[in-house]
Amino acid sequence: QVQLVESGGGWVQAGGSLRLDCSASETTLNINAMAWYRQAPGAKRELVAAITIDGDTHYRDYVKGRFTISIDNAKNSVHLQMQSLKPEDTAVYYCNAVAAKPGSNFNYDYWGQGAQVTVSS
Repeated sequence: QVQLVESGGGWVQAGGSLRLDCSASETTLNINAMAWYRQAPGAKRELVAAITIDGDTHYRDYVKGRFTISIDNAKNSVHLQMQSLKPEDTAVYYCNAVAAKPGSNFNYDYWGQGAQVTVSS
């Protein structure tokens, strides 16, 4: 079973920086895009940033200029560098991959287990 393994996150004061990393356990997976979502307590899960294997990126307005998403196609991994963090960035961050298994034309969503990011004021 394919797993996305997340690492990083933690606690930081407002204005600080954190990094999130995520790697797929199956290196033969044909990944088309990867992304980071977040879910704050009592809120819906929302897209934060996404990137295709070609390097095209998309950011939510409230993280533009502060967060940077990058992808390592050779390692089937994605990273999120977060700077100038604000208390409202506090949430559980989830890694996502849209990918197909070898020999298949069907794409599926795969999810990481979530990483807590806490920003104190």
